Amino acid sequence: MPAEPKKYEYLDHTADAKFLAYGKTLEEAFGNAALAMFNVMIDTSTVSKALSQDIDLTAEDLDGLLFDWLSEFLFLMDAENLIFGDFRVHSIEQEDGQFHLNATVYGEYIDLSRHVFDTEVKAATYNDIQVQRSADGWVLRATVDT
Repeated sequence: MPAEPKKYEYLDHTADAKFLAYGKTLEEAFGNAALAMFNVMIDTSTVSKALSQDIDLTAEDLDGLLFDWLSEFLFLMDAENLIFGDFRVHSIEQEDGQFHLNATVYGEYIDLSRHVFDTEVKAATYNDIQVQRSADGWVLRATVDT
């Protein structure tokens, strides 16, 4: 049975969490980037799919879209007390010089009796952010402030 392709990997960084996220499609890579960020904070396998949230974002470039995508989850955690573990990016399309992302994400309200937080992610950063096409699909690089 073939091994499942790697979704993401963490890179050494002195203070923050830095990772690469992979996908055969841009949409898959964006989903894996969110998964990587959440796994910095918590074991996402402990997060149920009790709630769904639709996400629609627009940015001028793919780097900005990745920054906004990661930032949106930190906002929802802070403002709505939500945590996510399943990310379904339906489409990322370029139209009129803008990139549009449409996704549905699944998670639940934070329950500290079940959700053990390891590291707090304070913010997404533009530091070394990169969205790049590769021979196998896409590679996204991001650093989050911990």
